[in-house]
Amino acid sequence: MDIKEIQSLIKFVAKSGASEVKLEMEDLKITIRTGALGSSSPETTIVQQIPVPQAQTAPQVAQAPAAQEPAATKTESAAKSDDSKYITIKSPIIGTFYRKPSPDKPPFVEVGSTVSQGDVLCVIEAMKLFNDIESEVSGKIVKVLVEDSSPVEFDQPLFLVDPS
Repeated sequence: MDIKEIQSLIKFVAKSGASEVKLEMEDLKITIRTGALGSSSPETTIVQQIPVPQAQTAPQVAQAPAAQEPAATKTESAAKSDDSKYITIKSPIIGTFYRKPSPDKPPFVEVGSTVSQGDVLCVIEAMKLFNDIESEVSGKIVKVLVEDSSPVEFDQPLFLVDPS
């Protein structure tokens, strides 16, 4: 279970009005407690990783990925050097990322779109408020780094822009 699924679960529990939900899987235990309506107690989420017993073959398994790691590192460093010429536009707030002003409208920008400083690139919903995220630079959108309707964190990269 990844962080997006946990966040979705928290939102679902909050909307359902349940006061407590416990979820146990093979390797994960989650307890979500919400205060009653009108209560001043905050929402509490507890996530515990349950240790999984390792078999005797664990050292052999650990060696195989280590052998593949240098090739992956070279690929990542090549990608980073390619991306270094681009300007990264990051999220100024925590919320839900939307590429379109509404579901029936086209996206604000696409890969290849030319943008000017101040152009709206996306909106981020935070606490039922939709915040326009404007371009800090002029240039061409090279890559959209976040999927539509997905949660974003503060300072998370959203777009790569080629300023040339």
